Amino acid sequence: MNRRNLLALAAGTVALPALSRQAFADPAQITGAGASFPRPVYERWGQAARQGADIQLNYQSIGSGGGINQITNRTVDFGASDAPLPAAQLAERKLLQFPTVMGSVVLIVNLPGVQDNALKLTPDVVAEIFLGRITRWNDAKIVELNRDLRLPNLPVSPAYRADASGTTFVFTTYLARISEAWKSGPGAATSVQWPVGNGARGNEGVSNAVRNTPGAIGYTENAYATVNRLITTQLRNKAGNFVRPTMEAFQAAAGAADWSAANFAADLVDLAGADVWPIVSPTFILLPTNPVAERVAGSRNTMKFFDWAFKNGADAARRLEYIPLPDSVHDAIRTSWSAVKDPSGASVWGA
Repeated sequence: MNRRNLLALAAGTVALPALSRQAFADPAQITGAGASFPRPVYERWGQAARQGADIQLNYQSIGSGGGINQITNRTVDFGASDAPLPAAQLAERKLLQFPTVMGSVVLIVNLPGVQDNALKLTPDVVAEIFLGRITRWNDAKIVELNRDLRLPNLPVSPAYRADASGTTFVFTTYLARISEAWKSGPGAATSVQWPVGNGARGNEGVSNAVRNTPGAIGYTENAYATVNRLITTQLRNKAGNFVRPTMEAFQAAAGAADWSAANFAADLVDLAGADVWPIVSPTFILLPTNPVAERVAGSRNTMKFFDWAFKNGADAARRLEYIPLPDSVHDAIRTSWSAVKDPSGASVWGA
């Protein structure tokens, strides 16, 4: 069975270690909303945790912007965002932030006759495509990089996220690092004014738009590209090497990150290293530090859910092409949970 079939299987049926649950007891319910970037792994963990941790997860993949709004308004137990919130916003909204896994953003293309990971792209070419300066696939700059490929004479059709998106934040952060024109133009944010292209909602929408449009190029979380059998590309990294989007390249980026950053906001975009994939990012959970009385159980069970996932979910995460966090980061996250207090001022974690 090939790697992509294994990933598709992992998305629905791979078992995780289970803990015994109390007989006849209904599982505790937790609700979360936000980033589509981690949806596959959260759903997989949720399936296993129903029996393994006696917790049932209801997660709505509505984009990072929606997740931030819902947790700010306290309509869910937790929000999820791929873009870390600045310290000032966390303090203002009384939120705790912690990462769960790392994921990678890849470029996906629909080019007749071009096989998976055959197309090579450099940072400047990627920027010029999304700036609208390269408009056809047989442009001389792309042909020069890919002399062994027969590139079609098709218009370039960029696809981007139409909703506020952490995946967009990660990808536009990369574009701003590699291109002064992008940095001084659209910039890096969860939502930007795209110079060209067509918008779609969610990683699912961008994946479908590229799959259905010859000549399309878009960006998506790697798990979506892999499970949906989309064509990805090589990228030239900061060291000047063309790298394929592989687990080894993602792990090389994770190993180069500085996890001592405030609020766990480690930066994994365009890092140095011979084998590093240049677009990798943690994805984050947002929890109220002051849950109201009726949400205290939800906050406690959210922490129990992720504690269980940290202990038991690494293999499932890898099968879905996510990179688990180092154990030392898991330990630091558990320590940070003590900041979540119930209305009496007592710590929710461990209570």
